[in-house]
Amino acid sequence: MKNLTLRQIRIFSSAARHNSFARAAEELHLSAPAVSMQMKELEDELGTPLFGRVGRRIELTSAGEYFWVFAKKIHGT
Repeated sequence: MKNLTLRQIRIFSSAARHNSFARAAEELHLSAPAVSMQMKELEDELGTPLFGRVGRRIELTSAGEYFWVFAKKIHGT
């Protein structure tokens, strides 16, 4: 995990909270493709999918649930 960034964790947290890359993008003032790209890079870095994608809807995988616990600790929530 040498390329994991706080920005990626912030984007992940927003996407997980909203179950939507588009809503995360709105909240963070980014484009939806930028959010998607950051999440793809994060998943590649971790070596596991964090989101299951069903059409435009996303859901956390088991690994995503564990990572969200980690992300909340990083953000202090």
